Amino acid sequence: MLVLFCLPLLAAGWGLFGQVSGGDAAVPTPAEGVFYGSLSSSHVGGVTVLDPFAVLQVIAASKSFDVAWLVGALPVLVVYGLVRGRAFCGWVCPVNLLCEAVDRLRAKLGLRVTERVLPRRVKVGVAAGVLALSALVSMPVFELFSPISAINKGILFGSVSGALTLAAIVVVECVWGRRVWCRAVCPLGGFYEVLGRAGLVNVRIDHAACVHCDACSRACLADPEILAPALAGDDVIVRAGDCMACGACVDACPAGALRLGVGRPSAGGARAKGDTCDAVGAEGKGGEVSA
Repeated sequence: MLVLFCLPLLAAGWGLFGQVSGGDAAVPTPAEGVFYGSLSSSHVGGVTVLDPFAVLQVIAASKSFDVAWLVGALPVLVVYGLVRGRAFCGWVCPVNLLCEAVDRLRAKLGLRVTERVLPRRVKVGVAAGVLALSALVSMPVFELFSPISAINKGILFGSVSGALTLAAIVVVECVWGRRVWCRAVCPLGGFYEVLGRAGLVNVRIDHAACVHCDACSRACLADPEILAPALAGDDVIVRAGDCMACGACVDACPAGALRLGVGRPSAGGARAKGDTCDAVGAEGKGGEVSA
């Protein structure tokens, strides 16, 4: 995804990090292509696509509303609403990419940090606080310190906005706790957590194959807590809006008990189906099934 945003600049003969082509002759601009922009605002085939959380901040800051803002944010809302809100965090957000590199560096250096230092739902409150503060100071607050901008807009346009936040995230990752920003603080993650409660792409568990080794919990980038209902046998999918559908737990499972699938059965229906399968399995093995 990071490369995708870089391609229009490179195709136009421009450089990254804010470098532009010069000279007296006219040169093409990246905006003339089919796709151009950043994670905050992009143009795809002449259609403007906007970050929904940025739109909410602008609405709060300006105390006004423009239908064009909703139209721009709607494609993003529809895609992540259908897939899974925090799929953005797992597959698109450049901060997650950086944190995966920090994970490997920390393991190589033998640095030990706390697994969970803050409740994961704190970020929902942070998101609400950002919107309230945006309304109070009349400017989109998160855009001023967003580490996502520090990477995405920094590479594309040479922006330094959010660089201090990004540096702080790396320090915290190395000395205090794992994934503190992504799991518990990021307001954009909080927004997508709420949206992610309705996603159709979910991690599914085969209870018969699960050996309860906890490898999936150790690998989970979102928060091991979200796997608990499925591992306990109370559900057949990871239902929490926090799940990033990144597949880390699927890759880590030695028994192949986890997989990414499409569909969202109700929790009650999932439990009933699981109980029926357990009963049939017991009968097939000559076991007794009590009423």
